Amino acid sequence: MSTEPEHGGELIPRPQRTPDALRVALARIAPHRLAEMEQQKNEAFALAAEHDTLGPLHGWMNLWAREVEVEWRYDLSARRRAALDTLHHTSDRADPAFRAAMDELHAVEDEATRAVSG
Repeated sequence: MSTEPEHGGELIPRPQRTPDALRVALARIAPHRLAEMEQQKNEAFALAAEHDTLGPLHGWMNLWAREVEVEWRYDLSARRRAALDTLHHTSDRADPAFRAAMDELHAVEDEATRAVSG
């Protein structure tokens, strides 16, 4: 576990990869996303039960470890916000700005995934 970003002047350690640790971290750094996290967790549990497999739960954990990493790191969250802003102001998918913003979103997700997988 490393301690890196400051949120509200307080150093917050990178959370462990457990549902509770990710929820607690998200509550501290992006509480507006808790309902989204809970809804997706419920969907993952329903799929896991329906198909008798843990795959949806692993997918949910990986997704939210990545999302917490993006929210936890100011550099990644700023890059994602800028890319999303570009997408919202670009109406044509053929616009080079659209492709660049999509590439940036993928790069942010890839960097966050590597950070939580290593």
